[in-house]
Amino acid sequence: MAQNILYRFSPQDEKIIKVFTELGMPRNLAKTLLYISQVKECRSAEIEHGANLRQPEVSVAMHELQQKGWIKKRDLKKKGKGRPVHIYKLTSPITDIVSNFEKEKMKEIKHVKDDLEQLKALLLDK
Repeated sequence: MAQNILYRFSPQDEKIIKVFTELGMPRNLAKTLLYISQVKECRSAEIEHGANLRQPEVSVAMHELQQKGWIKKRDLKKKGKGRPVHIYKLTSPITDIVSNFEKEKMKEIKHVKDDLEQLKALLLDK
């Protein structure tokens, strides 16, 4: 793998992270997702440095992103002995991931609306 130039968040990126967190995405997850979206592929250590996160925070975020199906991992064998290095990349463009996130949030909104309507109906029947 060619060594990536370490990506640093721009002020625009910080605004994007802020909006993601205001929509309910954990900040570390938003930072990790945005970092990966800005590079072709990367290692955990690059995310740690570029997104200013600690290793356990990146590990938790990577696990959640994999569960959602938003990233994929491949192993890169090192010369000699030792554990392989994990290389990560998005499974689809960030715009598709945002659309998926939007659908999740719209379902949540519908659920809240339905619960509020049910609550109103129950209170009127009382």
